[in-house]
Amino acid sequence: MTRKRLLCIAPDDKGARALLNEAMLDWEIRSVSNLGEAGRELRNDRYLVGLLVHDREQHRPAEVDTFLRRYSHMQWVGVFSPRDLESAPCRDLVVEHLCDYHTAPVDPVRLAHTLGHAHGWAMLRRRPSANDGHDDPASPLVGGCDAIARLRAQVSRVAKVAAPVLIWGESGSGKELTAQAIHAQSDRAAGPFVPINCGAIAPSLIHSELFGYERGAFTGATRGKAGLIESADGGTLFLDEIGDLPKDLQANLLRFLQEKTICRLGSTRNIRVDVRVIAASHVQLQQAVASGAFREDLYYRLAVLPVTVPPLRERRDDLVTLAEYFFHMYASEKSPRLKGFSNRAIEAILDHDWPGNVRELINRVRRALVMSDGRLIMPEDLGLTRGIMAPTPAALDDTRMRSERRALRECLDRSGHNVSRAARDLGVSRTTMYRLLSKHGMRE
Repeated sequence: MTRKRLLCIAPDDKGARALLNEAMLDWEIRSVSNLGEAGRELRNDRYLVGLLVHDREQHRPAEVDTFLRRYSHMQWVGVFSPRDLESAPCRDLVVEHLCDYHTAPVDPVRLAHTLGHAHGWAMLRRRPSANDGHDDPASPLVGGCDAIARLRAQVSRVAKVAAPVLIWGESGSGKELTAQAIHAQSDRAAGPFVPINCGAIAPSLIHSELFGYERGAFTGATRGKAGLIESADGGTLFLDEIGDLPKDLQANLLRFLQEKTICRLGSTRNIRVDVRVIAASHVQLQQAVASGAFREDLYYRLAVLPVTVPPLRERRDDLVTLAEYFFHMYASEKSPRLKGFSNRAIEAILDHDWPGNVRELINRVRRALVMSDGRLIMPEDLGLTRGIMAPTPAALDDTRMRSERRALRECLDRSGHNVSRAARDLGVSRTTMYRLLSKHGMRE
């Protein structure tokens, strides 16, 4: 039988051993003397149950509250003196954070029963961790399904070379995280990672933001400034939504990719910059090239190593893992009483289509952390109540829209995002196909 593990925080280590040794022979006990040591131990190892032997001289309630809030995924049991519990802040700690408590002097047999019960609850609550099936815990690409495993393999391969990368994926699917993973595994990991959203900068400012400017280049330029490309020297430049880059800037970017030099606005001097470029888009750039919105020569410069990020609907085996991962990532925003997801919430997560991909999942989990009133998140907290109420005509229309969108997406995927071929497969004209894509906001 595997021994249960306990982290004990007790200023008097000798007294803690005497308290625990009598009736806990089947436990592996790690004893630390303060919250700082406990935090270091929990960052390096995994425990399901913790015992806090309270000491009013060393344990300030605010510090204990912050600590227990950070490690709220564990089951905590407290030991207090009767005098401690006369204090309102101590009583609040018990109510908000602990699954049980004892008052001194403690009966070791009863305490052993309490800790065993806490361990049982922890095992019942335990779900696969975000790193289950995940070979590299440091990677931001969380999950163990086949689709994310293929993506991690792609990332590992392209990280080893310095050629430009073009990442395609639906909005919210995790393109920037993929770029960060490539950077982190490359020989440029020690250098800067500079992300730029090409669609979020005003067109009149893009040139000066990317390439920098010299003093006097325009009204208000009282001193020179390095651009974002220059600031990424020695590292990685991530150009998100590259398809939104104006045509005149596309020519300047192409020149930089060819010559590895930039020229600041208002200057005649070329500056050599050593940068690896990773670009990303949620639209297929081949179609932007065909329509004349994107330069063909720039496309081929960027798409040396193409990487595709799978949408969340293709990662259904990872949904619970990701929800738990974000629950713990944003745990500081939740009530200490909130311990996890109810079975109904898990069913709702698995039943949802996730058109907004990972970004939508993050937003719904964060909303639930704030809105939930109980100990477990319910579907209503996530805003996922499909199936709870009787279907209405509006709900049926919504279902038809989702089915139509899913059919369009699957047909486009099969055709390699060739609109003409997808239209033929669906038995509709190109005009009807473009009308359907526009109706569903699918800029293919």
